[in-house]
Amino acid sequence: MSQTQPVYFDRSLVTTAFTLDGYRVVKNYGIVRGIIVRSRSVFGTIGASLQTLVGGDITLFSNLCEETRQHAFDRMIEHAAGMGANAVIGVRYDATEVMQSVTEVLCYGTAVKVEPI
Repeated sequence: MSQTQPVYFDRSLVTTAFTLDGYRVVKNYGIVRGIIVRSRSVFGTIGASLQTLVGGDITLFSNLCEETRQHAFDRMIEHAAGMGANAVIGVRYDATEVMQSVTEVLCYGTAVKVEPI
């Protein structure tokens, strides 16, 4: 996927459920996904290590994780919109450590076209 302007997509029509109240599925486009692979920088790792000394939320890692999930989500939406879908159901996330300090985050679901009932 390209790094272009975000695609407008009604995010209220993206759900972890397999139905959308008030809508019916009129077309199923199949699985869509957004994948991003990220590594932690040496400086971020050192900063996060220092944060562990005081305990609590490790904000450097929390922010990195949130940003990474958001990018994967945005890529999934772009994939769905490119297929002609206006909704995504059954959305899930998965993460896999590819190698030490390198993680793949996958956001996936089923792209569908829905109409109000």
